[in-house]
Amino acid sequence: MIFPLEQLVEFKDNVYEITCAAIRRAYQLSMVRDEEIEENDGKVVSLAARQVFTKTVEYQIEKQ
Repeated sequence: MIFPLEQLVEFKDNVYEITCAAIRRAYQLSMVRDEEIEENDGKVVSLAARQVFTKTVEYQIEKQ
C-alpha cells in the first residue's frame, strides 16, 4: 500500500488535523532518515500518512 486511500475516504474526524500530523511525521522521518523510507520506494509523505491513518504512530494536539 502506497497511500491509505481507503482510510482517507472513511475518515470522519478533522481532516486538517490528521493532515498536519502526517506532515509533521513526514518531517520527522526525513530528518532521522528512517529505513522504512527505502522500503516505501522513497515516498516519505505516503509512509507518514499510512503510519498516522493506521495508528502505527499516535498524535495529539497541544493546546497553546
